[in-house]
Amino acid sequence: ALVFKPVIFYSLGMYGRVWRYASVRDLGGVVLAVSVSSVVMGVFVAAGTLTRYFLEFSRSVLVMDWLLTLVAAGGLRMSVRVISEGQLWPGGRKKTDHKRILVAGAGDAGSIVVREMRRNPQLGMSPVAFLDDDRQKAGKRMLGLPIVGPLSELGVAVERHRIDEVVIAMPTAPGSVVRALTDTCRQAGVTSRIVPGMFELLEGQLTVSRLREVEIADLLRREHLAGRPEAAVYLAQKRVLVTGAGGSIGSELCRQIALANPSLLVLLGHGENSLFEAYAKLSEHFPRLQAETIVADIRDRHRLTDCFRRVRPDVVFHAAAHKHVPLMEENPEEAITNNAIGTRNVVDSAIDAGVERLVLISTDKAVAPSCMMGASKRVAEIIVRDGARRSGKAFSVVRFGNVLGSRGSVIPTFKRQIESGGPITITHPDMKRFFMTIPEAVHLVLQAGGLSTGGELFVLNMGEAVTIVQLAEDLIRLSGLTPLDVPIVFTGIRPGEKLEELLWEDGATVEPTAHPAVLSVKEPEPANAVEVARAVHSLAEEAASGRALRIEGAISRWLPGYVPHLHPRDPRPAGVERRASHDS
Repeated sequence: ALVFKPVIFYSLGMYGRVWRYASVRDLGGVVLAVSVSSVVMGVFVAAGTLTRYFLEFSRSVLVMDWLLTLVAAGGLRMSVRVISEGQLWPGGRKKTDHKRILVAGAGDAGSIVVREMRRNPQLGMSPVAFLDDDRQKAGKRMLGLPIVGPLSELGVAVERHRIDEVVIAMPTAPGSVVRALTDTCRQAGVTSRIVPGMFELLEGQLTVSRLREVEIADLLRREHLAGRPEAAVYLAQKRVLVTGAGGSIGSELCRQIALANPSLLVLLGHGENSLFEAYAKLSEHFPRLQAETIVADIRDRHRLTDCFRRVRPDVVFHAAAHKHVPLMEENPEEAITNNAIGTRNVVDSAIDAGVERLVLISTDKAVAPSCMMGASKRVAEIIVRDGARRSGKAFSVVRFGNVLGSRGSVIPTFKRQIESGGPITITHPDMKRFFMTIPEAVHLVLQAGGLSTGGELFVLNMGEAVTIVQLAEDLIRLSGLTPLDVPIVFTGIRPGEKLEELLWEDGATVEPTAHPAVLSVKEPEPANAVEVARAVHSLAEEAASGRALRIEGAISRWLPGYVPHLHPRDPRPAGVERRASHDS
């Protein structure tokens, strides 16, 4: 035994594990090593008995040897784990000095959070109990902590167990549940934190250090869209190029593409500062990633063609665009030259370089456009679909609504206004928009890109539209105030804006795809290649003139549904102030 067992234990890695962090898999390794050593001992004893080396040998000794070795070897190693989790708090601090934590969610995420708290006593967080709506878990204990009731009893549990902080450990919980929990925590006077959502967890394991305050993105009035780590598997070992890589969508595209392990990731953009920051973050989080940056304007056709010919990308994600409606109304030539003519340059360069797959990031403002930005993006959609028809390649369009937290979006603006004491400015009380988080949108863009065979128009299922007033009130509450504390001022609809956006045209055919959150929309086929080329050329000439009326006229001839500055009149005069109530 002294000869065989150490050799077998060593060969099976028993002496190469850190037993302080032992898991069930490590315990299985102990059982395997002990069992193999007992089998070898049994063979040795059997051979000795047959050769009369042993006159007699009790077979029960082998069974007892296996059992005692398992208890001794396994128990000794598991005791290291037990001692490490039950060790005294460092620095002579008592456990009562730490925050008492209530974990909402007795699932996998909740168990990970509790283990991390125990392994890191320097965090000053002491888990006390769980809450969970699963009736089968009620009254039971997990990791030594009681499951004291359903989520609806959060307020009672906080008071009964003298809770200092609540951790919401439910990555897939809908916004309505998170909203109810945070409201209860605020009423009870305790801090609430939340684990990252599913899309944020795709890149790595959850740790306590990643707990954060509840944000407006957690309060979306719909279910979280399920993440699939294999969404971008088609990008593995491919050469991928992203235009507009320094923007909110573009930089997140680069981050999630990097997870798919491409052979090369090219960040192309016009703003050198944002491009530098995006590349720096990628280099920090993905040090082995082969990546390069290209500072170029998509309106420079020759420069773009040279870049594509040199890089020879397999897949292109076209996210470069001007997006702010009021600015593009004032600068229509910029909208056309960047969003439309720039897209034509990207498509032509992709076809010339033999790109197999191209995805255009579009917007719901391209549906029945009433603004220059939306019209220019609708033209871009037609150009991409025409490029798919000309090349026979998997060129497609992905259309979705607003993304929370992007640069220039309402959330950063509302936060600044709340910090300064208000008022919050909203154009109209009935203004509605579709919202999605940036990680959600990008994840589904990658999913849609893999579904494409050529010429498709994909629309992301964004649930129900949310009123901007509701969004502002949620943000006010997250700031520790009530809607009565911060006035809301309605400033009137701006040129080009609509009260509500649509995701597809009237009469369009909507079909499901392999992913429940990605829809395939069939709208009228774009004009033939000759007509598209003629129309784009005409738009380019009018944009070069810099005359807004001529540009609008050219678009109106090509897009009959486009009417410049078409928007309903606001029945309320600009500057009317309304204090939001709890019932609004």
